[in-house]
Amino acid sequence: MSKKIELMVGFFVALGIAALLMLSYKVAKTGISGDGETYDLYAKFSNIGGLKVRSPIKVGGVVVGRISAITLDENDYTPVVTLTINKKYNNFSDATSVSILTAGLLGEQYVGLQPGFMDESVDILQPGDFIEDTKPALVLEELIGQFLFSQGND
Repeated sequence: MSKKIELMVGFFVALGIAALLMLSYKVAKTGISGDGETYDLYAKFSNIGGLKVRSPIKVGGVVVGRISAITLDENDYTPVVTLTINKKYNNFSDATSVSILTAGLLGEQYVGLQPGFMDESVDILQPGDFIEDTKPALVLEELIGQFLFSQGND
């Protein structure tokens, strides 16, 4: 009787491990929406704070893409962020702005896109374009330092 129970427990443990492996493979393989149809836009920031590769890109709280690379511009040494966006969200105007925002108590950073206005005189961003209107990350340590410094001068 105990041998049968041990075999059943072993079977369920193996089944649980297999399920976790399949889930982790599925999560690692899945891109932005799973279909793999994406395009890249670029943005230069003066400070990216704690932004990381694979951080989400959101419009109004909806994830539309992920950060695929963060590099330094070789000319002026400013961070260049590669925004990989799902192909179905391909109608951003060149008046679109991008900012680095913080979510939650732990301070996870993500990129927020603010779509610009649309009319006949505004062009649509094409794959490979740079978004000109960028707002850098707010670094909490710098804000605290400025606050303490301003309090010390009073």
